[in-house]
Amino acid sequence: MMTHVAGTVSLITPSYREDLERSALLFDSVDRHVRSFERHYVIVHDDDLGLFKSFHRGRRVVLPASDFLPRWLRQVPWVHWRNRQYWWSLKARPVSGWHTQQLVKIDAAARLPEDRFCLIDSDNVFFRDFDVAALANPNILPVHVYRNGAGEHRPRHLKWVQTSHRLLGLEEPSFPADDYIDQIIVWDKAIINAMTARIEALSHRGWAETLCRVRNFSEYMIYGTFITREPSLVGRYKVTTDSFCRTYWDDDALRERDIAAMLKSAAPHEVALCVQSFNPTPLSVISRALRAFETQPVEAPRLKSA
Repeated sequence: MMTHVAGTVSLITPSYREDLERSALLFDSVDRHVRSFERHYVIVHDDDLGLFKSFHRGRRVVLPASDFLPRWLRQVPWVHWRNRQYWWSLKARPVSGWHTQQLVKIDAAARLPEDRFCLIDSDNVFFRDFDVAALANPNILPVHVYRNGAGEHRPRHLKWVQTSHRLLGLEEPSFPADDYIDQIIVWDKAIINAMTARIEALSHRGWAETLCRVRNFSEYMIYGTFITREPSLVGRYKVTTDSFCRTYWDDDALRERDIAAMLKSAAPHEVALCVQSFNPTPLSVISRALRAFETQPVEAPRLKSA
């Protein structure tokens, strides 16, 4: 990897062939709206490199996932179940591409040269300008939280909280618990390395092997749990309920006017839109709504009467 560069922020987007068109929409919006980042690292499965190679230009760098996965973890090329690829090893049970994307994020943030990283899922698209200079070290690190977002109503999130506490040697959590999962997350390299060191010290194994063994984990939940419960990090971060992203979680198709209403009502801190990849809304509809929003005239402020 390249030499460490202090006080810098880069973007990281893991993706794969099924999200190629969504990624193209994201990349175009990054080029129009995102400022002050060093590089945009796009990390894809090795056999998807050819599909993404046209995006490898300027500050956008397309890298193979194998650069960030342990050598003992091997892809099973002939196995696809529920539209997921799988990796196997002699150290743990098989893990899916969803798991390996999480491993890739952690290793990339630990080894790429910048100080901090803005992790952006490929089903995001920016509709407002976003200057990431405010995220650079030594600025206070934002940690997004959904207060009491993990509980019985979200059984998978509940398990991820429990796993995070066990991996980090913390007491059993009480529920409902805070949820640290979001579509745009900011990570700090030093904190990621401290987090993985804690996992290794407690498990007596490499962090990647440990995660593959537990399987029921969320990289964002582990990071959020670690940073907010580590006394030495007090003062380096601020917890916020303000997300960078307006997210649509439902599975009914949206119309252009639906998306326009979401964009118009977005809070000032919301700079990106995420319509979850399982949603059937055509990307052409999302793209037209975004273009219409970006090209509409800005209303001049009204003068108050005396």
